[in-house]
Amino acid sequence: MYAEAIFRGDKRFEFRRVAFGRDVATVVVYVTSPVCEVWGEFEVARVICDHPARLWDRTKDSAGIDRGPFFEYFAGKAAGYAIEISRPHKYAKPKDISREFGVTPPQSFVYLGP
Repeated sequence: MYAEAIFRGDKRFEFRRVAFGRDVATVVVYVTSPVCEVWGEFEVARVICDHPARLWDRTKDSAGIDRGPFFEYFAGKAAGYAIEISRPHKYAKPKDISREFGVTPPQSFVYLGP
């Protein structure tokens, strides 16, 4: 599971096909079905934009994902984004995304706060 790898420190990049529409300092980690919980958060060290093949070469040692699923995810894309994970923090107790954050999944991402 990718969330576990983030909090173990094995996955140091989170990948996206679409860039954030504004500056983001903190990312909340939501684990999808069947878990459906927010496990923690991490700070964004930087965001790398590059062609998927170059993005893989730059991040593969800390991607926390195998080559096949990586390229399937970016199939047909001229560019991809790697969010470098910094200071991952797993909550002592998972949170409910609807109650705690006022968000109804599924969404690839949503902006919280101001």
